[in-house]
Amino acid sequence: MNSCLPTDITERIILAGFGGQGMMLLGKLIAQAAMIDGKKVTYFPSYGTEVRGGTAVYHLIISNNEIFSPIIEEADTLIVMNQPSYQKFKGMLKADGLLLLNTSMIKSDNFPDAKIYEVPATEIASKLGNVLVSNIVMLGAYLAIKKLFSPNLILEQLQEMLKAKKGNLFVINKQALERGLHLIESIHHPYVR
Repeated sequence: MNSCLPTDITERIILAGFGGQGMMLLGKLIAQAAMIDGKKVTYFPSYGTEVRGGTAVYHLIISNNEIFSPIIEEADTLIVMNQPSYQKFKGMLKADGLLLLNTSMIKSDNFPDAKIYEVPATEIASKLGNVLVSNIVMLGAYLAIKKLFSPNLILEQLQEMLKAKKGNLFVINKQALERGLHLIESIHHPYVR
C-alpha cells in the first residue's frame, strides 16, 4: 500500500459527461486502482437511457476510513467533459474544491474559490488519433494533481482491460494518460486559473 491520503481524509469525486465519453471506464479505473492501493471505495454509476449522448455520471468516494454512504452531497473534485454536465453538476462542488474542465467542450464561468484546471482533453486526444481517449487525458491530469496513487496502477488496469482488444488501444491510452500527467506537471501552464 502506498496511500497518499492522510488518515482522516476522504476524497469525493463526481465524473460527468455524455454517454460514450468514457465516464464509466474512468470511474472504474480510479476505483480499482484505489482498491488495489488499499483504500476503501464506494461508487455509484448512473446514466440516461440513451446508449450514447445522454448524461453519464459516476459518484466515487475514496478513503482510508470506513465509508458509510455512497451519496455525494458536496464533491471535493468535479471532472466534467461537456457543457451540459458542467451546468448540471457545478453546484455540487464544494467552495474550495478541484474542478477539471474539458475546455475543448466547456466554456466555464467564474468559480472564485475553486481550484480550476482547464484541460483541452478532446483536442489532445484528437491529436493522438482517437477522441475516445479524452477521458484518459483527464485521468492523467487528475492523478498529477491529487497524487492519490501511482499512475502505474492505472496502466496495469488498462493493460488488463484492453489485452483482449485488437490494435493499439493500450498504447494510445498510455499516451493519453502521459499527456494528461505532463500537462499538469508542466505547471504554471496557461490552462490553470
